[in-house]
Amino acid sequence: MSQTASTAAAQGAVSFIGGEAPRASAIELYARPSPGFATKLHETVVTLLKAAATGPVTQASSLGAEDMVLTHLINQHHLPIEVFVLDTGALHAETLALLEQLRDQQATHPHAPLTVYRPVQEAVVQFVGREGQDAMYRSIELRKACCNIRKMEPLARALDGKKAWVTGLRREQSGARAEVPLVDRSEFESKGRLKYNPLADWSWGDVWHYIATQGVPYNPLHDRFYPSIGCEPCTRAITLGEDFRAGRWWWEDEAAKECGLHVQPKEGVAA
Repeated sequence: MSQTASTAAAQGAVSFIGGEAPRASAIELYARPSPGFATKLHETVVTLLKAAATGPVTQASSLGAEDMVLTHLINQHHLPIEVFVLDTGALHAETLALLEQLRDQQATHPHAPLTVYRPVQEAVVQFVGREGQDAMYRSIELRKACCNIRKMEPLARALDGKKAWVTGLRREQSGARAEVPLVDRSEFESKGRLKYNPLADWSWGDVWHYIATQGVPYNPLHDRFYPSIGCEPCTRAITLGEDFRAGRWWWEDEAAKECGLHVQPKEGVAA
């Protein structure tokens, strides 16, 4: 997150952490486009058009602000890009409510149908029975094992047979994502699949400017200073001076804060 956005979030977060209602919505706090936003938006649409022309393609939606923007653009331009959501079985009530809203929305857009993938229930039951509900807090290995069951296995099913997928990754989100390309080719040789990141250049202010001007629905947790939203046990609000993804797996070392869905490629990337 930019310093301006981080400071705005933190200043508003003071009242929330003290138990009072937030002073301003995410739109009021962040909706300020960066210079050249119109050019960025055009580049994003061009990237989505390229993704749609690749072949069977799907958008991975976490129901976060970025992903809601991408789905809106897919609908606005009538692009044949499917949308999928991973319901891990541990999402916030607010996220599940937005999922239902998205389900109703996409039912009116047959060019971009929504599919919800869930983990294998027996695998979840066995893991929780063996390691307990709070296993993720005990070690990185156990947390990643939980992510593998709840996210990675369903993700593999969601991407099966696809030639490309679209994500809401942005370079500003974290140090690990600082070099995210518009088109990531690192999976092409091994899996025959491209990964498109149409919002790679966007700022947090750009995202909220688009949401504000286009009336895009969003998760109300963003109003409570959750810029990055995952499973409920593994997500908290951020405070003054903290990184964009500080609220994810906050008990771990900063370098470990990925679940495996978006591993930074070391080679084979191209914009």
